[in-house]
Amino acid sequence: MIERILAIIVPVFGVIAVGYGYARLRGERVRSEAGALNVLNLNLLGPLLCFTALAAKDFEIAQRAPLLAGAAIVIAVSGLLAWPIARLAGFDARTFVPPMMFNNCGNMGLPLAVLAFGPAALGPAVAMFVLSNTLHFSLGVRIVAHGQVPWRHSLRLLANPMMIGTAIGLAFAVARPPFPQPLFDALKLLGDACIPMMLFALGIRMVDVTARDWRIGVIGAIVCPVVGLAGAFVADALLALDATGRGQLFLFAALPPAVLNFMLAEVYRQEPEKVASITLVGNLAAVASVPAGLALGLAS
Repeated sequence: MIERILAIIVPVFGVIAVGYGYARLRGERVRSEAGALNVLNLNLLGPLLCFTALAAKDFEIAQRAPLLAGAAIVIAVSGLLAWPIARLAGFDARTFVPPMMFNNCGNMGLPLAVLAFGPAALGPAVAMFVLSNTLHFSLGVRIVAHGQVPWRHSLRLLANPMMIGTAIGLAFAVARPPFPQPLFDALKLLGDACIPMMLFALGIRMVDVTARDWRIGVIGAIVCPVVGLAGAFVADALLALDATGRGQLFLFAALPPAVLNFMLAEVYRQEPEKVASITLVGNLAAVASVPAGLALGLAS
């Protein structure tokens, strides 16, 4: 079991380490490079990854309903448990709760799912990523920007390239229209490039980890996988998941906070320095939390 877990996580954290090392060598110049990389991922490669994973012939959306319901339960339970913890610790819930709910199921979760459960796991992992992103851009924004912006502004955030690629992919998954295979393969090649590039970009972001706001960062790094795994146990008790689905759900639940939490906190000026600490310390602590989730998932 230990050897299998190491075989899964070492390549992922290895690419993150390369990104971190590159950022250290390049210095301040790396920020503009990372910005361009993130734009490329968000506007082109990421949408193509979502489209090709959902439109693939072996992806059956109806079969993924229990897993998606499980992911929704994990997100909901995480928020419900994190809210009183934030109050007890004296944190603003708008700062602390969203990073506990919305995890790094994109640039860390997708490659981990493929390495742990094989290429067939990419479609379900993308589906959970899509669900999490949709809730993040709607419910998550409402929490962060509570009282600042109307609902229609939150809904406009859903009209981004990632969501558009997802919508087209879902339409293909349902309707199954004819599509030239060579063109699909070309789009898939581009989409697959998104995964290592997201890991590399995450490594670059790790250079911003500092001792500032360490308390909320450390507490968040502990609470995030704990409440997530609690949600996974609730979902597992309520839903009829197969062994692979259960494994993917526990992996999803153990992931650290998504980098998108920091981006939204910056946009809405909701203590972004504290959210940055939660996100970055949490991703560093994933070296411990992800193997725990994998162990629980692979045990099935």
